[in-house]
Amino acid sequence: MTEQVLTPSEFPAATSTPLYKKVLVVAGMMTLMGGTLTGVMTYMNLGYSDSFFNSWMSAFVTTALVMMPIGVTLMTLITKLLGTLLPNIKESHRNIIVGLIMAVTMESIMAFTTTAKNLGFVDNPDFGNQWATSFFAALPVALTLMVTISMTIKPKIERYLRS
Repeated sequence: MTEQVLTPSEFPAATSTPLYKKVLVVAGMMTLMGGTLTGVMTYMNLGYSDSFFNSWMSAFVTTALVMMPIGVTLMTLITKLLGTLLPNIKESHRNIIVGLIMAVTMESIMAFTTTAKNLGFVDNPDFGNQWATSFFAALPVALTLMVTISMTIKPKIERYLRS
């Protein structure tokens, strides 16, 4: 009986996930969240009309250009910070805290960019009230999305991004 010995060069190579796939996953998740929240905020700013879709898409594109880089950076920083500050709590509890912080922070920025895009803020004395209206209308949606994503999708995405 003979045994076959594999040399190191014959082992299958471990392949990592291509960068473009990682970017597409993150962009898809942010598109779902940003599209939903800017839709709610645009509705609160303008109501539903014939121009709703165009206003929503314009606000979404502006928000996406601002939020995607900020969101990825903030999520990473907040996750690392809480890992350092709260090393002894379960990861699931840390993920809930990350989700809550991200929901409030990101949504406040989204409400600003959406309200500014839809109504303007230079000559709008009621900008603060309109920002608050869109922020608080979308807050339950944002909290639900962020906590759900932090508890279920975020750990899987982090593993996927590390691959």
